[in-house]
Amino acid sequence: MTIDGTGAPRITTSMRAVRLHAPGGPAGIRHERLDTPRPGSGEALVWVHAAAITRGELEWPVDRLPATPSYELSGVVAAVADDVTGLTVGEPVYALTGFDRDGAAADYAIVRADFLAPKPRTIGHVKAAAIPLAGLSAWQGLFDHGNLTGGQRVLIHGAAGGVGSFAVQLADARGAHVIGTASTGRVEAVRELGADEVVDHTRVRFEDVVAPVDLVFDTVGGDRLERSVDVVRPGGRVVSVAEEPPKERAARRAVTALYFVVEPDRHQLLELARLVDSGVLAPTIDKVYPLERAREAFERSLGAHGPGKIVLRVVGD
Repeated sequence: MTIDGTGAPRITTSMRAVRLHAPGGPAGIRHERLDTPRPGSGEALVWVHAAAITRGELEWPVDRLPATPSYELSGVVAAVADDVTGLTVGEPVYALTGFDRDGAAADYAIVRADFLAPKPRTIGHVKAAAIPLAGLSAWQGLFDHGNLTGGQRVLIHGAAGGVGSFAVQLADARGAHVIGTASTGRVEAVRELGADEVVDHTRVRFEDVVAPVDLVFDTVGGDRLERSVDVVRPGGRVVSVAEEPPKERAARRAVTALYFVVEPDRHQLLELARLVDSGVLAPTIDKVYPLERAREAFERSLGAHGPGKIVLRVVGD
């Protein structure tokens, strides 16, 4: 990709792309050259600058292989369909793309135009790409499904992770009393994000030290999620982005329990960008890899790694 004399991206006829060819994780990844796609009705072509990855996402498209992974991007509008308004070629944008189509681990990606939002002005593309999936998951879990308001108490499991770190910041900004669970090495990091209390779940059972809360927002699942009902007041909620919570157990305590899958939302991305630009919200990056090392990046995502997102840098940022 180059820039023409007007400052607009000049579209090349072919592109680099990361492609998953077989189930089974990173071993099925190949690097290929493909024809550059063209936007159809209601779509835009984005020149991808950075694309973030999510643990386990290589399992999502196994029914439509080969597929390009990574469903959150930051880049520049390269072209739009004739029926698209409100987007300008050359405009920096970011988005969570649809899970039912090829993702953004490529030089270009086709994205529904109504999913795209202006990129936060105060950060680069690598940091912006780390926001959409995790930021929207946190927003929707806390506010759309969790009904969290200022003054309420919220317990966030996995508070140092990609989603959890956004949830801590957003809940704190909303004026909630924030309690996070994290492992020993991440306790201080969670406190710095704005948590009022941090529980080291490797040393203490959180239900033994946490007073009743209005909401549990879970990002890890497993035993922590199963035990979470015990700390929620009657009428409160358990919301998980990891797996189904114990609904029958919750019902016996008059607690609402639900699992949800994040959805693209341009309006929420606009609000997240506003919070980033005002200094209230900051993405956390674990490690950045060039597109050519995508397999290594996905391997890292499946193991223990530092707090924050793993991001593929597609062009210089």
